[in-house]
Amino acid sequence: MAKLVISLAQMNIALGDVRKNLKLAEEWIAEAKRRGSHLIVFPELWSTGYDLSGAREHAVALNVGIFAQLATLATNHGICILGSLLEKRGVEVSNSAAFFAPNGKILGVYRKIHLFRLMDENRYLQPGSAPLIMDLPWGATAIGVCYDLRFPELFRRYGVQGAKMVLVPAEWPIERIEHWRTLMQARAIENQCFMVGVNSAGQTGDKIFGGHSMIVDAWGKTVIEVGEAPTLATAEVDLDYVDLVRGRIPVFEDRRTDIYQ
Repeated sequence: MAKLVISLAQMNIALGDVRKNLKLAEEWIAEAKRRGSHLIVFPELWSTGYDLSGAREHAVALNVGIFAQLATLATNHGICILGSLLEKRGVEVSNSAAFFAPNGKILGVYRKIHLFRLMDENRYLQPGSAPLIMDLPWGATAIGVCYDLRFPELFRRYGVQGAKMVLVPAEWPIERIEHWRTLMQARAIENQCFMVGVNSAGQTGDKIFGGHSMIVDAWGKTVIEVGEAPTLATAEVDLDYVDLVRGRIPVFEDRRTDIYQ
């Protein structure tokens, strides 16, 4: 299975209102399944937004609360689900993207490695310490979260290790939306992989987020890109295209790791 139908859930996140955000997520998961999607991707911290002063109250362990609810939704609809949430780990809280399989199992958890100090993540959250690549039916799939996009080293590692697609949940403010669009395309071209980025849209708290959720293919061409309004968008990708592109320009074979690390 190399062909994959993906829904991009570009939400307007209600700050700190888990119930309201989850209600919308439930509706969109059902709609994504109706459209034939194999995977739905939500933004970063989609259940709470950047309500980090309340992070300890919002955060739950992976087997309870909203994580358990998502496992049930994945099972009920037979769909993969990804998006980042606040995860409680002992006394620490992480910005964690758990990947749910259609049977409700969590196949992997990526905890955001690069914390964004401009929005105080470093004050409230514990950074992750490990990249994540999953061997999925359609091909090797990796995860990054928002600010990670500015660190090409992480995505190069994913490319070198064979990732055909990287999923990037985000809350990217509108004033830097051109950075988002350029970096998404650059990471796709550099690593000859599909980039799937899902941003939030509209005002959440005192910030306005820029939307422009998008899928970029391994050649750097935009498969789908939406605007600045909340929307559920759906597109099909064929991950076999990655092999074709990597065969056309063999950048991984031509790397000079004897010169740079």
